[in-house]
Amino acid sequence: MTKITIEQLMPSYSLDAHLERYAEVVRRSRSPDGSVDVVLDTDAYNEIDDQYALAFLAESQDRLRIRAIFAAPFHNHHSDSPGDGMERSYDEILKVLEMTGHRELSDRVFQGAERFLQDERTPSDSPAARRLVELALEHTPEDPLYVACICAPTNIASALLLEPEIRDRIVVVWAGGVALDWPDANCFNGCQDIAASRVLFQSETALVLIPARGVGYAFSLPGTELEHWLRGRNRFCDYILDRTAEEARLISSKPVWSRQIVDVLPIAWLLGKNLMLDRLDRRPCITYDKRYTFDPRRPPIRYVYSVKRDDIANELLGRLGHIPAMLVDPFS
Repeated sequence: MTKITIEQLMPSYSLDAHLERYAEVVRRSRSPDGSVDVVLDTDAYNEIDDQYALAFLAESQDRLRIRAIFAAPFHNHHSDSPGDGMERSYDEILKVLEMTGHRELSDRVFQGAERFLQDERTPSDSPAARRLVELALEHTPEDPLYVACICAPTNIASALLLEPEIRDRIVVVWAGGVALDWPDANCFNGCQDIAASRVLFQSETALVLIPARGVGYAFSLPGTELEHWLRGRNRFCDYILDRTAEEARLISSKPVWSRQIVDVLPIAWLLGKNLMLDRLDRRPCITYDKRYTFDPRRPPIRYVYSVKRDDIANELLGRLGHIPAMLVDPFS
């Protein structure tokens, strides 16, 4: 029997090129060592964990150099439309920066898309997408720009469609999707704009996936713990505690509550302090009926499968309350 090679079956497929690209994506998706350039893409008015993430990032500039902050579209009970959600998020970003004493970052805030992608070929152009292209082109595959995405990836997908070359110059750390073994792929950040999620997955850019369901939800902070460590520390802490309690009341209306604050996890991963466990895994793609499919020809993702709740909480609450994390005595 005559042996048929993969090149004969798929003439356009080069195994060597595939493996070379595989290795490059793997290298770029490693946790950064030292200080790096970061942009944050956030639907900040969506609920309350984006505000924690933004403040966490602003208080982590000893390791994370903030190049830009993008307002992203969203649509839920806090907005009238995706565009309204983006506008409210833009205002919320500025408010958080003012309350945390980081008004100097205000000129790095950009408005994002006013609507979700209409298909997988047409960008939803915006100042944020254009700025992401500009910043990415200043970087190289050896020194990439890190994009912490805690929202639907509309702005990122639009930038990739505007300038596909940036796929090798960015690393996207996305709080999106669900655990790879979840029965479906239904999630807020991944399925609000499925076309954008598909562009991101299929772009083959280096991707660190921190799913909410099945992984990120393990990072939960009870109200009593938040009150103990943050109440009265500063203006932002009091503001976000009141917002968190109100959101918990809207969701559960129970006297005992905790909040999953998933959106801080990309910032925690970028700090590179062994705050979570990850591995290389197959790259998924979300279908329009909210399922995962897998294409073995695409390079892998770095998949976060476990978070160290107490270590992340120490880092987060210490920075937000201006308490040196290593000096916090949990029994005082």
